[in-house]
Amino acid sequence: MTTQQGVLSPVKILEQFRKNGVTHVVYLPDSETNHLFLAMEEDPNIDVIPVGREAETMAIAAGLLIGGKKPVCLVQNTGMLESGDSIRGLAMDCNLPIVMVIGYRGWTRWGVTPDSAARLTQPTLNAWGVHFYLVEHDGDADRISLAFDEATKTSKPVAVLVGDEYHGFNRTSLSEERRQVQAQMGR
Repeated sequence: MTTQQGVLSPVKILEQFRKNGVTHVVYLPDSETNHLFLAMEEDPNIDVIPVGREAETMAIAAGLLIGGKKPVCLVQNTGMLESGDSIRGLAMDCNLPIVMVIGYRGWTRWGVTPDSAARLTQPTLNAWGVHFYLVEHDGDADRISLAFDEATKTSKPVAVLVGDEYHGFNRTSLSEERRQVQAQMGR
C-alpha cells in the first residue's frame, strides 16, 4: 500500500501494538482516535478499556501488568498533563514499564504553537524524566517498538507522541484503508 509520508494510519499503529504483544488498550475515547478505536474493537486479541478520566489509565494499566497482561495507555496530551500524579505515583515510583501513546494536540513541526498543551508537553515529560519518541507518519511507526523495548529494559514509563494527533486517521476511512491493504495483498 502506498501511503503519503504525512499520514499515520490506524493499521500501522495496530500492527505495532500486535508486534509488541499488547493485550489491552486503556484510553479515553475521543473523536480524533475514532478510526483507531474501530480497528482495535475488531481485533480479537486486544481488549479496549475506556475510562472516564485519563488519570485512571495508569491505575488500570498497573493492575493489568500485575495480572500478567501488556497494556498501553492512549490519551491526548491534555490528559497526560491531567494525569501527572498517577504517572508519577504509579508508573514512575512503582517502576512500571507502561507505554503511553499520547495525541500531541497543537503540535506543529514549524515551532509556531499557539496551543499551550503542545508547548507544555515535551517540557513536562522532560521534567518528569519520561523519555519519548515522536511519531508523525507511517514511516515513524517503528518508534513505537523502540518505546516498548525501552520501557521493558528500564521498567519505566515511556511516551510515544503522535505529532499528527491522529489527523491521518481521519483522512482515509478504515474501510478504504482495508480495501487498499487487500488490493496490495491481491485479495
